[in-house]
This record gives sequence, C-alpha cells and structure tokens, in this order.
Amino acid sequence: MAVQRKRGFSPAVGLLFQAGIVVLGLLPLWLFDIPVATEGLPVLGYLAWGVAGGVLTYGLLLLLSITDVLSSDSLQKHIRDLHRFVRSQSWPVLIGLAVLAGVGEELLFRAVIQGWVGEHLGTVTGVFAGAVVFGLAHAMSRAYFLVATALGAVFGVAYALTDSIQLVMVWHAVYDLVVILVLRRYPQLFGLSRSVGPG
Repeated sequence: MAVQRKRGFSPAVGLLFQAGIVVLGLLPLWLFDIPVATEGLPVLGYLAWGVAGGVLTYGLLLLLSITDVLSSDSLQKHIRDLHRFVRSQSWPVLIGLAVLAGVGEELLFRAVIQGWVGEHLGTVTGVFAGAVVFGLAHAMSRAYFLVATALGAVFGVAYALTDSIQLVMVWHAVYDLVVILVLRRYPQLFGLSRSVGPG
C-alpha cells in the first residue's frame, strides 16, 4: 500500500484510486484473456494460509527492522510518514484501503504481469517481472524499493506454487492491515513516538 505524499489526503480519493487499480487489473485479464489461477486452494485453505502469511511476513520485516538490517534513513522516513498517515485516517478507510490494495495490486502485479510474462517467458521470469514492477510501483526510496520487490517476489512465488490468486490477495491485505495496526498502536517498536501526527 503506497502512502499519499500530500498532506490533504482525501479518503474518498484514496479509496477510488485503489478501486481503480482493481479495474486496471481486471481490464487486461479480460481484454487479453490472461488465465488466472484460482483453483489451487479451497476457501479455508487460502484464508488460513493468507492470514498466516501476512502475519509471518510482517513479523520477519519487523525483526529485520529491530535488528537494524533495514535501518536506512530513507526507510525510517517512510515509516514515519506511514505512521502519520495511518494515525490520520479512520479504521474503515484503512481497512478499505488494505483490502482494495490486496485485491487490486495482486490482480495487476501477479495475475496480469506475472501471469502474462510467465505464460510467454516462463514462471521464474514471470515472478521476477511481477516483483520488480511491484517494487517500482512502491519505490518511495531505494530501500523501500528493495523491500517491496522482495515482498512482491514472496507473493509471486506463493501464487506460482499454490495456483491461488485468492491466497496472495488475502496475504497482501492481511500484511497491510498488520502494518497499519502495528504502526498505529505500537509505533515504539520502530522507535517512533505515539504522538507523531494526529489521531
């Protein structure tokens, strides 16, 4: 989930933007008849694995942050900006943004980009292409580009192994929700004060 850089973030515009990404993901699937893998896991399977993946992935990122592996100044600035953002928005808006980002971004980066490239150039190239474009779309700094690209690769491998776009949608949305929850309720884990920003 990208952070809006402007101070006057409109929740309606943010939700419409994320909904637009859903449409942007669906349109090429329909126009170019790109196959989407949806039959890999039953509903309880992709829900359980998606929730577990989201929580564990964020736990790993938190561990890397705490141990200074991800301690670049630009990444810390991004974390401070994200903290201010989540404190300034209501829970319904934040949940809506996370769910729409999980659905829309996975349709676009995994189903469309990874799916199309994978169909023409092989699965490994598809995973790589989807991950890099995902990283570029989130490139607010070089450090965050690397983190987002690695996260995109994790989502891509999970999609390739499970044949379940639903799994990575749930995983992505849960990851974003955990990011929001931790930054909003426990910012001290990142060395931030709870008083940064409104809310």
